[in-house]
Amino acid sequence: MITSEQIAAIREDYTLKEFNEKDLIKNPFEQFKQWFHEAISAEVNEPNAMTLATTNFSGRPTARIVLLKGINEEGLMFYTNYNSDKGKQMQSNPFAALVFFWPELQRQIRVEGRIKKVSTEESDEYFKSRPIDSQIGAHASPQSQPIEGRHIITDKLEELKKLFSETPIIRPIHWGGYILEPDLFEFWQGRASRLHDRFKFSLIEGNWVTQRLAP
Repeated sequence: MITSEQIAAIREDYTLKEFNEKDLIKNPFEQFKQWFHEAISAEVNEPNAMTLATTNFSGRPTARIVLLKGINEEGLMFYTNYNSDKGKQMQSNPFAALVFFWPELQRQIRVEGRIKKVSTEESDEYFKSRPIDSQIGAHASPQSQPIEGRHIITDKLEELKKLFSETPIIRPIHWGGYILEPDLFEFWQGRASRLHDRFKFSLIEGNWVTQRLAP
């Protein structure tokens, strides 16, 4: 059995890279894209996996992993069930936070901002690009709802496969995209002795202001 002492003894000294003022790109979106490209080049496992943090109706934070599916000049996009717990939470409190962690590069990115749904056209376009089984799965799963057993969704899946073998698959109205419009980015590069490099970009009156943060 693992002990607290064994857990506390897990350590890694970060010496792979450094991140200095001269390395900064003034636009945090471009800085994000550069780091994301480097994560892909380094063959990071699922570089688009990100923690999405929201708050429930009592203000209690909740978090889970979702996948980044797009980025543009407005923000970062992902897709999910609107009726899921996170969907209801974002409807109630339209602010959220994202965290990317790429241990292969000893890097982390935090992003905070306002959440809104993408257009129905964007959701339709992305839904059509998904594998057929994933499209059917979006219809089959009452995400976040209690079920008696896995057979509930597997039976529904088989039923829908038969239905959609004769009928075109359309995007369910309860499924679609969100975009997080950032007002904060933080780029973190692990350094030796826990003296990490951290830079925060804050959106102030329409302009991005950069600060180095103590580790």
